[in-house]
Amino acid sequence: MFHFFKTDRTILKQLVSLAIPMVISQGAFALMIFTDRYFLSLISPTHMSAGLGGGVAAFFCLSLFIGLLSYGNALVAQYFGAGKKELCPKVLSQGLILAAACMPILALMAYGLGNVFGLMGHDAQQVPLEEAYFNVLMWGSIFTLLKACIASYFAGIGRTKVVMIADFFGVTINIPLSYGLIFGEFGLPEWGIEGAAIGTIVSNLISLLVFLYYYFEVKHRLEYSVAKSFSLNTKILKRYLRLGLPSGLETFLNVAAFNLFILMFQSYGVTQGASAAIVLNWDIVSYVPMLGLHIAVISLIGRFVGANQPDKIGAVISSGFLLGIAYSAILGIFFVVFRDPLVAMFVPAGHEGQEIQTLASWMMWGMASYVVADAVILVASGALRGVGDTRWLMMTSTFLHWVMALAQYIVIEVLEYGPEVSWIIFVSMIITLAIVFTWRLKKQQWREPEVLAKMMAK
Repeated sequence: MFHFFKTDRTILKQLVSLAIPMVISQGAFALMIFTDRYFLSLISPTHMSAGLGGGVAAFFCLSLFIGLLSYGNALVAQYFGAGKKELCPKVLSQGLILAAACMPILALMAYGLGNVFGLMGHDAQQVPLEEAYFNVLMWGSIFTLLKACIASYFAGIGRTKVVMIADFFGVTINIPLSYGLIFGEFGLPEWGIEGAAIGTIVSNLISLLVFLYYYFEVKHRLEYSVAKSFSLNTKILKRYLRLGLPSGLETFLNVAAFNLFILMFQSYGVTQGASAAIVLNWDIVSYVPMLGLHIAVISLIGRFVGANQPDKIGAVISSGFLLGIAYSAILGIFFVVFRDPLVAMFVPAGHEGQEIQTLASWMMWGMASYVVADAVILVASGALRGVGDTRWLMMTSTFLHWVMALAQYIVIEVLEYGPEVSWIIFVSMIITLAIVFTWRLKKQQWREPEVLAKMMAK
């Protein structure tokens, strides 16, 4: 019988061992986004707001494919747990095939969404900046997809330190490179917001090269029969699509709803858009590192499913809750106590700056109240993905996100209420998701032997 708060010390240590490198890795990624937006804020609030709008739009285009390809983590972990190491790199090969097949679709999406910013009623000075940032990121999207594939592979076989090292190198290059390209320092051209996007692309390329170094090193090639993996395997590919496509659709539809919310929120004006950018920038400090725990939960549960040890799943979930809630609760308190100076880091002088300071400081209360809910969502969804309950996740999460988006449309566009009401609706949606996901874990339909057997079937 599954118990939420019955934690096994051995499994807790296993989860910590997997999670710490992934938390550091995702933390490095969060630092990269944080510093890029900080650099842009030094130019103007409009640039910072444009970085948020353009970046969210780019991730929207990529989200379907990243969600699909990232499910390679669970598939690799399941084969690894079953002792079938030779199948692990074959999962990666199928992921690379899918990534190549996705590029034409991605190009069409990027072309179709390139003019959306003006249609959403954004400030006339902000629109060309958003379009420039978005277009450059989309040109380098192939590196993002390839990196998602190979990072999921290494997470699946439990070599999360490789992911940490690759992301560390990428961020180490990104921060000075982006600064130089934004402001024209270190002998580099001054490209402003486009320079920030180019820095991100180069960072992904550097990380990808580090991953390839570890993938093709002799010991790994021999242990996992890498040379025999470069071929189409229809059975694994079908399983990849059957389990990964719902995960990708969930990510895509959720990001679409979130993107729509951000675009509508920015239609309030530059002050409101900049306030959202500041608060969500600090949200990254909490949320993105917890994605490392989410990935570790998927990997460890997938390993136990593959090894036919479902009795250990409960201890993984309990350990995940213990780590995630402790981390997020500490950050939530930090965000409340220091909300004013945290916001002030990004606020320019003058009357407009004071308006941003007031609104963003108020919004920090809401963000601090949902960071624990984020931890619950990431652990619960990681557990459900690890056992293959991706269709339920897709339907439930998508439904709640789009209810939120509809409510935002009514509040912002129809009733024309202020940004405070819109923000309360957003916070309420996240807390509701945490409650519903926890309910799903307690119901336990996903733990039935026939359900797990069907999920493992080729």
